[in-house]
Amino acid sequence: MLFRSVLTNSDPKDILHFLDLAKATRRKMIQNLWWGAGYNLIAIPLAAGVLAPIGFTLSPAVGAVLMSLSTVVVAINAMLLRIKK
Repeated sequence: MLFRSVLTNSDPKDILHFLDLAKATRRKMIQNLWWGAGYNLIAIPLAAGVLAPIGFTLSPAVGAVLMSLSTVVVAINAMLLRIKK
């Protein structure tokens, strides 16, 4: 774990790596926030039937699949931090 190595090593470069990881984590959090907010701004009105008058409805099963897909996208985006070196 990088944090543990910062505490036990005397190499100041480890602190720079820790700060880079913190910045990357913040970026991922913001990306995930925008993804979640955007998804909810579109999916919730569709699930509520906003477009039902023009013949477009979203079944609960499709809504559940889309919600699961949204969760997978957010998780994959967060897992991309593992490749940050």
